[in-house]
Amino acid sequence: MTVWQTKEQLTDLLCSLVEYPSITNSNEEIAIIEYLYYILEDRDYYKKRPSHLNLHPLDDGRQLLTALVKKDEAKETLVLISHVDVVGIEDYGSYQNLAFYPRELTQELHKNVEDLPKEAARDLESGNWLFGRGTMDMKAGLTVHLSLLEKAMAGEFDGNLLLVAVPDEEVNSEGMLAALPALAEIRDKEDLEYKAALNGEPMFSKYPGDPAYYLYTGSIGKTLPGFLCYGKETHAGEPFGGLNANLMVSYLAQEMELNEAFIEKVGGERTPPPLSLMQRDLKFEYSVQTPQAAVAMYNVLYMKQSITELNEKLLQAAQRAKAKIINHYHHQASFYLEGTQTSAFHPDITILTYDQLYKEAVARYGKMEVDRRQNRLVNLRDQGDRDFSTTLVQSLASICKDISPMIVLFYSPPFYPAVSSNDDPFIQHGAKTAIDYAREKFGEELEVVEYFTGLSDLSFIGPTSSTSSLSDLTKQMPIHGNGFEWPTEVMESITMPIINIGPLGRDPHQWTERLELTYSFEKLPQILTRVIHEFFKKDMG
Repeated sequence: MTVWQTKEQLTDLLCSLVEYPSITNSNEEIAIIEYLYYILEDRDYYKKRPSHLNLHPLDDGRQLLTALVKKDEAKETLVLISHVDVVGIEDYGSYQNLAFYPRELTQELHKNVEDLPKEAARDLESGNWLFGRGTMDMKAGLTVHLSLLEKAMAGEFDGNLLLVAVPDEEVNSEGMLAALPALAEIRDKEDLEYKAALNGEPMFSKYPGDPAYYLYTGSIGKTLPGFLCYGKETHAGEPFGGLNANLMVSYLAQEMELNEAFIEKVGGERTPPPLSLMQRDLKFEYSVQTPQAAVAMYNVLYMKQSITELNEKLLQAAQRAKAKIINHYHHQASFYLEGTQTSAFHPDITILTYDQLYKEAVARYGKMEVDRRQNRLVNLRDQGDRDFSTTLVQSLASICKDISPMIVLFYSPPFYPAVSSNDDPFIQHGAKTAIDYAREKFGEELEVVEYFTGLSDLSFIGPTSSTSSLSDLTKQMPIHGNGFEWPTEVMESITMPIINIGPLGRDPHQWTERLELTYSFEKLPQILTRVIHEFFKKDMG
């Protein structure tokens, strides 16, 4: 008996998944994985083959799920990747209590249509959209993958499907990183050959009101560069006796936010420009002393350019900010200081990368002492990756005060490599199959986009599209080697072609997040079924 095939059945399944408020790092993020295990272990296939359904623990107590459906002695296997976590719901305001109840939220919005933006209101009134956190990103994709797994259990495909459901995609992708060794273990144990990974992330609009339907043959790369601004403290009564780190970081924001220099163009695709994801000073108590240090971190996306090229653009932004900071200081001092009055402080700003700052510290104190200081911080660590990265940089800056004020460029996790299978004949065939079938069967026009811009776990399993060496990044990443290691070897051993064919939704990470039901739960499962059949054709081997 099939229970995950019709539009109504899939809508019910989606709602049951969304009702788990699986915000990243919450207990419900663990509970939803257990729920998936529960609904799968009850199926006849897994009652007969319990070893094909497994929970895999992460180091922090969370877990991921793998569910293999094996066709006789077949080796060819397609990996279906989904994530179970969602972002928070603070943006829902008075609707927070309904954010995880899609039917009830959608019904309530019908009573308050005036609360919605015009486009969301039009979708609501069409009667074919379901609102709620996780409906689009990405529990609908997981729902469709479960329907495909059910077809595989019924023997429909001439090959194997392996569902991988992971936590933590929205923060550090620790779930996917933990899945890599699990994939290697399953491959070796079951004698599998991984042909491709299919992700079910939803389509992302290229612009507001974009009517196009997309599939993706790659996933965009993401870096999180940070700037530590280390100024010169002074009393608020002597404002020109130092340099306020808040002033420094504010000029960096002007140089970085939405800067067109970072927009990379590949074919007809463009990366969104940088956005600040965090900016604050590092003074945690009130006093009339100016903040000595401040930090900002930016979301910087890339496709094919190298880390070296990104570094050059980032350092150029810092140089422009430096000139404006110094000019601002002198210009404002001219209004305050009169006659022959001068300040003993004359601002200059040293611009460094983290690697250069580390070498400066070693030159002063020796490698043994610098490493001792950093090891002590590692042992006392009680911060997340981003705050701890900042702490490590600030610690080095504090023992190199003689070269301050300074701006230090560094990187923090998460890092998503840019990956692409756009030129892979196997993936090209799958994409053409999807496009042709969608047009002939449903009259829908699908368009191939090389890079999924919403970030995805495919970055850790697909072939990289940049020529950068990973060491170009990790040497500027203070946390690397200090409690964080990049799993380079296992990533290389699990690399496979990738494609993302997902549902139709709008407004990810917004309170108007919603899913279109007819394409997502009637047409998409049939399109994916056809693609999987094509992928398992023997002449594609």
